[in-house]
Formats: sequence, structure tokens, C-alpha cells
Amino acid sequence: MTQPALRFSEVTHTYPDGTQALRGVSLGVDAGEHVALLGPNGAGKSTLMLHANGVLRATSGSVAVGGVTVTDDTVRAVRARVGLVFQDPDDQLFMTTVYDDVAFGPLNMGLDRAEVDERVHGALHAVGLAELATKAGQHLSFGQRKRAALATVLAMRPEVLVLDEPTSNLDPRARRDMIALLGRLEATLVVATHDMDLAWELCERAVVLDGGRTVADGPRDAVMADEALLAGHGLELPLHVRLGGPVGYNRSDG
Repeated sequence: MTQPALRFSEVTHTYPDGTQALRGVSLGVDAGEHVALLGPNGAGKSTLMLHANGVLRATSGSVAVGGVTVTDDTVRAVRARVGLVFQDPDDQLFMTTVYDDVAFGPLNMGLDRAEVDERVHGALHAVGLAELATKAGQHLSFGQRKRAALATVLAMRPEVLVLDEPTSNLDPRARRDMIALLGRLEATLVVATHDMDLAWELCERAVVLDGGRTVADGPRDAVMADEALLAGHGLELPLHVRLGGPVGYNRSDG
């Protein structure tokens, strides 16, 4: 059988201060899927995302990428397959120019300069920033920095993209541009977001986390049309949804 692109199996995570952020989360994401990860603040979304490429390690349970379990021995290879885009682009932009920021990852992969240059230009063209390659990141607008941060990951050519609030703090035009850009990508996407309209437009599947547990998982049209479910977990209906749809997904109120 084909292995999922990304699988979390009974993942728990307890921070050093004793906070239990994840409580047995199991979730599989198939290649090519676009999955929205929804939930209130403190639900465990960001913690789960940081497990996807080994930034955090499970207290118990396991994480696998394409059937390869994340361990000390495999984490470097896993990070080449799973790209993580943080909410704050300044967490990923620290070099002198945008070109250097995007080149940083491929260079650290040991690629030759010609391959690095090809990847950088391809990534910058994909996000519409080719003409700003020589600019310093701090001189870009916030929306441009968001796209530059995405380019730093695209240059690694990951199989799975995991994004934390990709439209947060963007103005309406930049938000629309980001949604359109993400919709054109061919990678498997896992998107943690409070932007319900982004989730509706971009993803065909929705997973709701709360209290470190999965409380719903199913087709977007069912999960995101369930007003009672969403309200019970601090979420609102997307603007596109006016009436509740049929319920046909896995839901746990426990």
C-alpha cells in the first residue's frame, strides 16, 4: 500500500513546564491533499506542525513522512521532504538579500551553484518576487516578506508544505494573492489557519483540533458547514457558507 505523505500516530507532546499540548493525535495526509488544520488558540495546531519535520519530537507516539519515521537518524532527510513556513516571515529571513535567504537552504543541501541559482530563481518567480532578489528582506512590505519566506521553502522542493497562518496580517489584496499562489502549488499542503475563507477555498479536507485532540476530521463541505461544531470550538462559518450542510465526517465530542 502507498504510504501517506505525512502521518501522526497517537502523538502526545508535553512541554518542559508540564503543559500537555497534544493528547494522542492521529492524522494521515495523502500525497496531493490540501488539509486545513483548524481550532482556537491553544488547540495544539502549531505544536503539531512543529512535529511534521522534527523541530519538536513527540513525547509519545510517532511521526512518519512517506513511511519514514522521524528519528535522530532520519530528521535531516525528513526536513528535505517537509517544508515548514512560519507565521512570522522574519523567522525565515535573516540574510543580506532575498536571493541569499532563498539560497541558504539549497546551499546547505550541498548543491552546486548552478543548481542553487536555478532553484532560487524558480522559487522567486513562483512567488512573484524575481525583480526583488537583490533587496534586503527588511525593505520589503509585509506581504512581500510572507512570499519571500515561502520562497525559501519552495527552493528546497519539498513534497509536503506545512504553513502556519499564511494570510495573517495581510491586507485584502495581498491575502487574495497569497491564496491564489498557494492554490497553484502542486505540493501536499497542511495549512493551520483561523482564516476560514482561506481554508474553504484552498482545502478539500478540514481537521478541527481543540485541547490537543482531534475533534473532527472530514470533507470541507461537511465539517465547515457545521455551525454548532465550529461554534463549540471557537470558530465561525466561512462567509461562503450560509446554511449548514450534511454531516459526513469523524467527530468526537469527548
